[in-house]
Amino acid sequence: MGSYWESVLIFLGINTVLALSLYLPISAGQLSLGHGGFMAIGAYVTVICTTWLGWPLPAGLAVGGLVAALAGALVGFPALRIRGIYLIILTMGFGEIVRIFFLNFEPTGQASGIGGIKHLTTLPLVTLVAALMLACLMRFRGSRIGRALRAVQEDEVAAEAMGVNLTRVKVTAFALGALGAGLGGGLYAHHALFIDPAQFGFFRSAEIFLIVVLGGVGSYWGPVVGAAVVTLLPELLRFVQEWRMTVFGTLLVLCAVLRPAGLLSPRRRAAA
Repeated sequence: MGSYWESVLIFLGINTVLALSLYLPISAGQLSLGHGGFMAIGAYVTVICTTWLGWPLPAGLAVGGLVAALAGALVGFPALRIRGIYLIILTMGFGEIVRIFFLNFEPTGQASGIGGIKHLTTLPLVTLVAALMLACLMRFRGSRIGRALRAVQEDEVAAEAMGVNLTRVKVTAFALGALGAGLGGGLYAHHALFIDPAQFGFFRSAEIFLIVVLGGVGSYWGPVVGAAVVTLLPELLRFVQEWRMTVFGTLLVLCAVLRPAGLLSPRRRAAA
């Protein structure tokens, strides 16, 4: 395999990890556009552990993911009383706070970012992490908290009346989603070899959200399919050169019109 397509597949794996991590809060009815902030926390913390402290990559990823999970729990608490557009605004604000923090944090290079990062992310490693996340999500679905997540998504009032602890479920969804985003950020940093705050802004969060919605939230395979489309399709359209992104955007619009619930979401039955 050529190094170019190997790099593309690594980015596909990273996008899959990020999309799967966002699936959890969305499955609990928590729309988030601040996932780039959790990704940034994971990336910076992982690089500090591996590049500055000399830790092995698995240890750095674990610490980066845990710090991002803590941030996710902290965001989850104020998000308990709001939903819809107000929750989106809250998560967007969090993402901007993280970006501005690293933009002004002198030890991490401020706007100049951190360079000289070792290339430790490989295709087998990314594939393993994505596969483990998908397997854990599938196993998680049948667990008690997984069933509670589905109940909260359907009807919060009914779920609470049946004894579901909304605080625990929502905060757990945010924390686990942030954990996955932190892992994705660490993998991204050790493949891109350079990170700066501009890489984790609003458009990064919007891209992750697009992947999940495009694939469909009705199936755990939806984020995987969405990541494949968003990552591979622009590369396959390079033969049209300057029209590449125009064609890509048109195809996304067609997908939204023809499959508004996502590519893998089941079609609704026609009304009798």
